Amino acid sequence: MTEDPLVEGNDLIWEKTVENETKPVAVMFYSPTCAFCHQMEPYFRNYAVEYRDSVVFVRINIMENQWTAERYGVRSTPTFKFFCEGKPVQEMVGAIYPTLLKKMIDEVLVHGKECAKNSTTINYDITGYG
Repeated sequence: MTEDPLVEGNDLIWEKTVENETKPVAVMFYSPTCAFCHQMEPYFRNYAVEYRDSVVFVRINIMENQWTAERYGVRSTPTFKFFCEGKPVQEMVGAIYPTLLKKMIDEVLVHGKECAKNSTTINYDITGYG
């Protein structure tokens, strides 16, 4: 096990790493100064090892990648978002019980693709800026 199963994401690789991924993706939006992020990261990292064959795990620093954080409405850290077929299907915010995070990962594995197929695609070409 030489490769780290937890991908350090950024604005430039977001599309390739999350939106175009065929496996479900678990993303932890974090901030380096967030105490709860430091508390949750070991669990997130352990789940990345445990689920490495079925889920892609990404963490992204919102201080350095504000475009992605803004695009997905991340206002506080940690925020955990789960994506299937490039679409966000679940979200949890804050220092949550690690068992709840694990349960959410399991639920996304079971129901995520079905949920993604029933969701509406967002047209990002349309903005409120004229």
